[in-house]
Amino acid sequence: MPFSSNFQLLLCLSRLKNCKFLTQRGVASVADTLYSHLHKSSGSIEKSLSMENAKLDAHCVTQVLDKCFPTQPHLGIRFFIWAGLQSSYKHSAYMYKKASVAVNENPQVILDLIRSYESEGYLVTAKTFKELLRLCKEVQHADMANVSLWLLRKMEELNLHADTPMFNIVISFCCKTGDMKMAENLIREMSCKDLYPDMITYMTMIEGFCNAGQLENAYSMLKDMKSHGCSTNSVVYTALLNGFCRFGSMERAMELWKEMKKEGGDCNPNVVTYTCLIQSFCKKGKWKEALQILDRMRDLGCSANYVTVSTLIDSLCNEGNVEEAYRLCDKVREHGISHEDCYNSLVIALMRTENFEEAERLFRVMLASSLKPDSLACSLLLKELCLMGRVQDSFFLLEEIDNSGCIITIDSDIYCILLLGLCEQSHLIEAKKLAEIMLQKSVVLRAPYNEGVIEILRNSGEADLVERLTETQKG
Repeated sequence: MPFSSNFQLLLCLSRLKNCKFLTQRGVASVADTLYSHLHKSSGSIEKSLSMENAKLDAHCVTQVLDKCFPTQPHLGIRFFIWAGLQSSYKHSAYMYKKASVAVNENPQVILDLIRSYESEGYLVTAKTFKELLRLCKEVQHADMANVSLWLLRKMEELNLHADTPMFNIVISFCCKTGDMKMAENLIREMSCKDLYPDMITYMTMIEGFCNAGQLENAYSMLKDMKSHGCSTNSVVYTALLNGFCRFGSMERAMELWKEMKKEGGDCNPNVVTYTCLIQSFCKKGKWKEALQILDRMRDLGCSANYVTVSTLIDSLCNEGNVEEAYRLCDKVREHGISHEDCYNSLVIALMRTENFEEAERLFRVMLASSLKPDSLACSLLLKELCLMGRVQDSFFLLEEIDNSGCIITIDSDIYCILLLGLCEQSHLIEAKKLAEIMLQKSVVLRAPYNEGVIEILRNSGEADLVERLTETQKG
């Protein structure tokens, strides 16, 4: 390359570097300036911030919040609400979550903020409260039901009008705390203000009633939806059906399922609906009824998914009916579920029910027939072999898995347990091979296994291997 071309390239790279530096410096200075406005001793903070005419973005807002949290949460939340009201900027879901951390530590900061506005004579609007409630929505603190309700009542006091999404947030908090009476009162308030519940309102109420065990009240919400012209669908029906199932009302659940079929269209039962029914029958040990549901799915043209099938397999293995589980694996192929997925689920279910002999036999059948075991099945089997003291068998099986071309992720602890077991049982040839595999895969030899492995390998004259293994620990 000619000298002039080299010089131009270097000059271009230098300009890009300077441009990047100036951009970072510019963002930092905007954040610093905005942060300084939060400490004004007189006048409105919001007015002072707005006069700056700063171009806001998520990076800038994050920098200001980081300066305020955790020592100055009041100022941080005040800035956050102001930023959310700017026409040229909108908070992302991530930003609400970030700001909610400060409120989660001290929900009182929301109340203090409103009182600060009042003492300074700052004119708050319905949009201000909307931002506050959106922020509250992300907070997990138990007091947020009271805080959100307080905000709603404060709006009334200031003659500001909440909309349906704002009511939904407060209703959601009431439902989470089990205060269904207050949630119902809020819905009545909405009708007095010419506001109408939407799909979110009804879903929240149905789930709230179901969680509280008030199943008939939950069903009445379904009827209210229809009477108010709000369309029902399979999602709403399934939420209600799931509530009946959780409280053991299988007869009512089946009645609701029939109602869904009768409604048709968007209300038709889907795979989630059927899976809820199957899971509930399985939990009661009624796997025959669960299998009948699977047949009905097929007859109605609804295919099962992996969750549906694995639920059934778990139930059958828990009942000790392994033969039926194998038959199920053949049966669900008509639903589009592969033998590979079924057998992986079956291996895992057999391991969980301590039928290790059958689990190992099936696992080896999979390897021999080119069915690829998944990461969980591999990890469970290898670990169990180690715990049984069959470390050499575990290592040979690991080699078979690698040779079969399976792309799996095995927990690093299993490699470490296996390596220590091989060392302790003096299978040093296999131990060295496994150590090389670990180095190749960047698996770190961790405590509490490292000391025993290093001591045995060093005493066996493997100083170079020990050094390489300890280097990975430093990294």
